[in-house]
Amino acid sequence: MAVLRKTWVTLLGWVLTLVGVAALVLPGPGLLLMVAGLVVLSQEYPWAERRVEPLKCKAFEVAATGVETWPRILLSGLSASGLVVAGVVWCLEPTIPQVWILGPELPFSGWPAGSSLILSGLVAFGLLVYSVRRFRRPAPEPHPSGSKP
Repeated sequence: MAVLRKTWVTLLGWVLTLVGVAALVLPGPGLLLMVAGLVVLSQEYPWAERRVEPLKCKAFEVAATGVETWPRILLSGLSASGLVVAGVVWCLEPTIPQVWILGPELPFSGWPAGSSLILSGLVAFGLLVYSVRRFRRPAPEPHPSGSKP
């Protein structure tokens, strides 16, 4: 039974980690998935446990940097919206002008591809809201008398 558990933990951990690596360049929360994969792997492997905290710190650092300015927040929101719109378009399977060998339809069109794009956009929105709430603190208001309390 212990061997079966270790096998499933290892498989799930590596799948999450590898999908996270892919999501670094594809739409999706790459660092978050990599942290999740290492957390799962850390249940069985000490080397993974040692790497969770540095990666988690890096993920929070990247999230904080991503919401430092309002233009970055706006661009992130527009990108997430673009993913959702692209997902809806892919779900509708529209006919498009023929492009080289792709033919008159979007490649990989339909609900599987479209719903994954929509889900990625919604996850991006959720992470954006989380990052703004966690890392964008309003500036403290000055004390009415002009001095610090």
